[in-house]
Amino acid sequence: MIAGFDTATLLTLIGVAVAAGVVGGILAGLLGVGGGIVIVPALYFALTRAGFSGAHTMQVAVGTSLATIVFTSLSSGLGHYRRGAIDMALLRLWAPSILAGVLIGSTLAGHVPSAVLVAVFATVAALVALDMVFRKPLESPEPKGFSRPVWAGLGTLAGGISAMMGIGGGTVCVPLLNFLGYDIRRAVGTSAAIGFIIGLPGALVYAATGFGTDGLPPFSLGFVNLLAAVIIIPLTTSFAVVGVRLAHTIPRRALRLAFGLFLALTSIRMFLDLLQGG
Repeated sequence: MIAGFDTATLLTLIGVAVAAGVVGGILAGLLGVGGGIVIVPALYFALTRAGFSGAHTMQVAVGTSLATIVFTSLSSGLGHYRRGAIDMALLRLWAPSILAGVLIGSTLAGHVPSAVLVAVFATVAALVALDMVFRKPLESPEPKGFSRPVWAGLGTLAGGISAMMGIGGGTVCVPLLNFLGYDIRRAVGTSAAIGFIIGLPGALVYAATGFGTDGLPPFSLGFVNLLAAVIIIPLTTSFAVVGVRLAHTIPRRALRLAFGLFLALTSIRMFLDLLQGG
């Protein structure tokens, strides 16, 4: 028995990490979401049921998710790049402002109650689900022309929200880019690459912010749980390739509906947990 974990609890966490890694990897390639939309709630619920329901449970789930996204986004992004689905000009335009948003969001997240992060996660997921399910996309999408300051503002907002949710940016960036006139597959591909820009600095800030905090689960480096990350990373990077293949064979409308419905279910579950906790 490891301090803070009995055998059953340890096996439960490992099992959840394995499942989250497989499903998260497929969704990373399929939807450009970095897998965090699965990993964060899975780890949050696993840690809560294991008795780690303290003030920083959500921070650990988010920080660990961002650490896994560093590797998942590399695997998923490379697959989309080979298929020509990444807008490199947009990536270069957006990268600095997204990085600024990540640093702001991750720093802020380390100093707010877990309930706030749960509420942010559930609310954004619900809004995105409604957009993806009910908004009819343009038949021939054409990117809208905005000034650099507008794009910078959108990038900062997307980076900040993504860092607070522990996601690779796809949950925010895919619908945002689609709304701005980008084809859903190009939006997915570009968002997959954006995940690296969000995951690396975000994970470092969460690890530094949580360093020395009492009551964290075993094997935690600040707000990043190394045990869960080591299990999840090879699974997400492997199964992301499967998701990339699916993304380029599934019809666009089906892709939007799958994304929206999954987010809706996740949001409902998070809201229920938030209400029960209150």
